[in-house]
Amino acid sequence: MVHYILIFIAAVLVNNIVLAQFLGICPFLGVSKKIDTALGMSAAVAFVMVLSTICTFLLQKYVLDPLGLAFLQTLAYILVIAALVQMVEIILKKLSPALYGALGIFLPLITTNCTILGVAIMVIQKDFTLLESVVFALSTAIGFGLALTIFAGIREQLRFSDIPKAMQGTPIALITAGILAMAFMGFGGIV
Repeated sequence: MVHYILIFIAAVLVNNIVLAQFLGICPFLGVSKKIDTALGMSAAVAFVMVLSTICTFLLQKYVLDPLGLAFLQTLAYILVIAALVQMVEIILKKLSPALYGALGIFLPLITTNCTILGVAIMVIQKDFTLLESVVFALSTAIGFGLALTIFAGIREQLRFSDIPKAMQGTPIALITAGILAMAFMGFGGIV
């Protein structure tokens, strides 16, 4: 049990996928202007990340490794992730149009989110079991959502601040992201 708690803390705070490993910067900067869009993107990423980690783990252990096709890992994972996102989109459209409408634009964006592929590859590199992989994927998604939501909240508050014209927009967002990353570095001694 302690092992899973350590995986959780490490993935959420210490080795945050966005702020420490710099994966998922595109949605981090692009979808972080409002808290509600950040939360929607976080939920969609969490769902797809856990589902794709399970599928790619099973693909690696029961197809690619036994057949000696490990060199096709990245290509196979990209195809699996794209197919899963499409499948989730179709199912949501049929079963829950309200949820589909709420997630609308976020689902196609997840196909190109490198955090999904990064986590799928990391669980294989770290030689995790299936349960450890799921805990890691869920924890990483929570860490992604935490960083995205905090950053969105800060950016919402920055709209009311007196920022010099040259620093408005992307420059202040990048400076803020750097300061947030340094704040998360303070968790480095926990695990």
